[in-house]
Amino acid sequence: MKVYVNGKLVERREAKVSVFDHGFLYGDGVFEGIRAYNCLVFKLKEHIDRLYESAHSIMLNTPLTKKQLGDAIIKTLKANKLKDAYIRVVLSRGEGDLGLDPRKCKGNETVVIITDKIALYPKELYDKGMEIVSVPTVRNIPEALNPQVKSLNYLNNILAKMEAINAGCQEALMLDHLGYVAECTGDNIFVVKHGELYTPPQCMGTLRGITRDTLLVLARTLKISTHEHVISRHELYISDECFLTGTAAEIVPVVKVDGRKIGDGKPGKLTQRLMREFKKCTQKEGTRYKL
Repeated sequence: MKVYVNGKLVERREAKVSVFDHGFLYGDGVFEGIRAYNCLVFKLKEHIDRLYESAHSIMLNTPLTKKQLGDAIIKTLKANKLKDAYIRVVLSRGEGDLGLDPRKCKGNETVVIITDKIALYPKELYDKGMEIVSVPTVRNIPEALNPQVKSLNYLNNILAKMEAINAGCQEALMLDHLGYVAECTGDNIFVVKHGELYTPPQCMGTLRGITRDTLLVLARTLKISTHEHVISRHELYISDECFLTGTAAEIVPVVKVDGRKIGDGKPGKLTQRLMREFKKCTQKEGTRYKL
């Protein structure tokens, strides 16, 4: 495996950053997860735009232009001869000292690009659906750390993930500080009721996911009514269908929440239709490259 580190492609074992890097010491940085399908990087522009928005929000300089970063991603995919891949782009404030002061980093930003194959969930869960459980750890409130910033500090999500694992589930449902449905540890959440699609608004402690937004546009194209508003756990329990969305996850059906069966306990028809239509999108939308 070749990894991009600060302008150079190096072997995996040589891909290193300083232990004084503020990304390592404090989670002081941002990242993006991107997918490539058959030599097509899906929604590359949108992912890069979101990375730069996250960086701007935390006053982190981006040493590469958007075009240079896009070119570096393609270069890394080609170096690894990957047609289908998960791409992780990491931007940290770089090497500083043991203090919090970001000025100590002195413009030493670190850029890392990793490309590899990934299967976030087993195929069986896409065919039969998954069970999720709501957990005590609530989503960060926007006034503390806005969920729109994809920061390297994912401890909030990791704690929730651990609680789900301890409960025998692979994924956790995180609520916001008011007790409404926010999102899962790495995915946005949708419910279907009477043929209409519902998802929490981005202001309620949820990341504005690129797959989420793609699904909303896709649903409207298919003449499916969509709504972005607060969802209670009760509304989730009595929904006809439920599914999660994310770059790595794509679309995965949910058939049980907190021990309550969703619908008939099987992936719903609308969910399966959106899964098929989303797959078509990944074959035609994005940035093409050749190996």
